[in-house]
Amino acid sequence: MSQQFKEQGGAATMDPSPARRWLTSKMMTSLSSKNRQLRKRKKAESKRVKLGEPHTVEYFHQVDDGYSHLAAQVLQRFSDRYQVELKCHIVGGPEGDNAPENELLLRLSRYDSSKVAPYYGLAFAEHDASLDPALSQQAASILAALSDEQFTAKAAEIGEAMWASQATKLDELAKSLGSISASDTAAAIAKGNARRSELQHYSGAMLYYGGEWYWGVDRLYHLEQRLAELGLDSTPGEPLLVSRPLLDTGPLKDEGRLTLEIYPSLRSPYTAVAFDQTVAFAAAVGVNLKLRPVLPMVMRGVPATREKGAYILFDAGREARAAGVQFGPCADPIGEPARRAYSLFSWAERQGKSVEFFSSFLRCAWIDEVNTNNDRGMQQVVENAGLDWSQAKKIIGQAGWESALEANRLAMYEMGLWGVPSYRLLNEKGESVLELWGQDRLWVVAKEIQNQLRVRA
Repeated sequence: MSQQFKEQGGAATMDPSPARRWLTSKMMTSLSSKNRQLRKRKKAESKRVKLGEPHTVEYFHQVDDGYSHLAAQVLQRFSDRYQVELKCHIVGGPEGDNAPENELLLRLSRYDSSKVAPYYGLAFAEHDASLDPALSQQAASILAALSDEQFTAKAAEIGEAMWASQATKLDELAKSLGSISASDTAAAIAKGNARRSELQHYSGAMLYYGGEWYWGVDRLYHLEQRLAELGLDSTPGEPLLVSRPLLDTGPLKDEGRLTLEIYPSLRSPYTAVAFDQTVAFAAAVGVNLKLRPVLPMVMRGVPATREKGAYILFDAGREARAAGVQFGPCADPIGEPARRAYSLFSWAERQGKSVEFFSSFLRCAWIDEVNTNNDRGMQQVVENAGLDWSQAKKIIGQAGWESALEANRLAMYEMGLWGVPSYRLLNEKGESVLELWGQDRLWVVAKEIQNQLRVRA
């Protein structure tokens, strides 16, 4: 992992003026809103019709990314089912501030893909080691030589040979399909990167349609639903190619022997979407829930670009609506509000109210538009959690909370994770059996809990 970001983690300051905080809050609310999404979709469709253009989906494939290999496995079925033109690009990974931990991200893509693939009906074996650069270069040189139709049909086969280190199979594919030089491949990747940047994104495994981005198989269901609404589904009424698995507590219940750790942040929109759902899930399945809060990423030295922030807010709002979770209007709690809240966490924990306190703050900041940058807002947070404000105001703002959050951050990095919310599942011996990042991975945690309980039974 990057030593720079591993060592960072102090309570870095980011305190906007009241006017800027208000403006940022309004922008965050707008970016995540359903009305804005619908307006953008309507505008995109009107422009397409006016120009007489076909329905075109653009796909951006990153050869060494596990998520891209999962996406490649559904390209042909997607193209066969939906009446769209599929245009394929080959790209590199995120660059600059969009990828402060690129090696960690690649490693996570391999581990995470191996965990979700079976539930999506796809294949991806876990790979502890990085890809052989020679194999990934050869795979890229083949892919870059293909037409869109060939890419759609052959990307999965090429990826399978590459990930399985089947050099002979790649040689055969290169002979039958063709390949281009390393310099021409680099030029093709640069062209794909430029197109992705033009459309204001930064990652691999992304699909783009009509002003909206969809991350691989995990967000494909949003795109499928949109295309169906436009009458572009050739088999309407059939199950989606890749549905989001339901969060199922399952038939087996624990008795407090398993522990689910959640690493949340008070300024994370994804945490706001998943927190209450995680709490309810843990209670329903009977596992211990342990909160291990961390500072927001931008308050611990992890940079974020404007395009990345905009996508995250949009996607969080879209995911919240799909899950039936309230989200917005927002009151940005960056800086002092977050620090003051964290200063109360251990006090709330001693009174058995840490979960209620965290939930209350997230609701105030991300749903009820409460300004937590003043005592009145913080009093609402405290009292909504069933705590005494007269006690809290004597403690709020005191130092001493930083070391606990830093310990949590370091624990997260040791797992190869750095974003929130992250999850770690521990067995009854305290051994880690699953470590995942993302509000969209709680259903995977649920599956693993059932696996653990079946083994024990």
